[in-house]
Amino acid sequence: MAALARLEEKLQKLREEYFLTSRAIDEDRKTKYIAALKIQRWFRACRVRAYLRHLSKMATLIQKWWRGYLRRKNFREVVERAYFIRKLKFYNEMAVRIQKMWRGYYVRKYIHNFYALKKYLEAVSVNNELVRSELQEYAEMKENEEKMKDLEKKEKETKYQARKMHYLLSTEQIPGIYNSPFRKSPDPMELLLRKSKPLTHRKQKTESSFADELYDWPTCKKPPAFVRALPLLPADRQKPQGPFRDPAEVLRQRYKPLEPTLRVRESMNSPPAKAREATGREEWRSPIHDNEFLPFSSYHKKAEKYEPSLCKSGKYGQEAYGTKHFREVHPKKWIAERLLEWSGMWNTSWI
Repeated sequence: MAALARLEEKLQKLREEYFLTSRAIDEDRKTKYIAALKIQRWFRACRVRAYLRHLSKMATLIQKWWRGYLRRKNFREVVERAYFIRKLKFYNEMAVRIQKMWRGYYVRKYIHNFYALKKYLEAVSVNNELVRSELQEYAEMKENEEKMKDLEKKEKETKYQARKMHYLLSTEQIPGIYNSPFRKSPDPMELLLRKSKPLTHRKQKTESSFADELYDWPTCKKPPAFVRALPLLPADRQKPQGPFRDPAEVLRQRYKPLEPTLRVRESMNSPPAKAREATGREEWRSPIHDNEFLPFSSYHKKAEKYEPSLCKSGKYGQEAYGTKHFREVHPKKWIAERLLEWSGMWNTSWI
């Protein structure tokens, strides 16, 4: 039993030693694991940083090469454009010189040729003299014609006056006003009165009026004549003084042809007229009232005022048609008093 007890004690010590040893081994393993993790993290970070530095250097190198290529290309385009513009300016200057030389030669040769211009001006002066002489002759001829016309007109007027005043001719008993006894020889008008014939007054034919044409209709003497065109007004007729319309406009309105509407032109027996008549009968048969009739309430009296019919009979007889709708007076719209006030204000301000 003693040996068994000793074995148990040794076993207990062995267990404690094993536990402590295993715990120390675990702690050492954890410590080494953490150290290994730190070493791996540091190494991987160094490797990644080195790779990023390499990538950055490569990207910088690529960007430098590409930007250099773009700048060289842009510079080449700028140089080419500047060379083209310079060459174009040079060509334009040469073209301007050529044009200047050619235009100067052309103007001196064909336009401002002194000898040709001198010859042309001499020909123009000769032509002007000929035209001036012809115009002078034409003006003298027209002046002579006008004088002849005036003389003929005066002679006709004198003859007309002589015929018109033929009653002033002197007779054997009574001398005329142009044949004075104190004159040695009679007046030329007296001689003209002796030669001329008296003026006869003839009745002018007057056209039948529109009323006469109307009276000819029942007797069928001639077919009725409707106005188809407006009568022409005299050329020398002037517009009457005052606020009157133009006579041509008045005649145009008076003799305006009849232009009935479609409603008037259609027949009473046409389908649209019959349809409208049937619709009117139907509406009259079944009217629709939106306003409700309230016999024992005064609400509708307050809402709207009663307006009597135009054809109603009042205390003093039936009212005339149009007392309200055609003879309504609005004193607020009168401007006579305002005009008087304004004129008074204007006079006071003027004074």
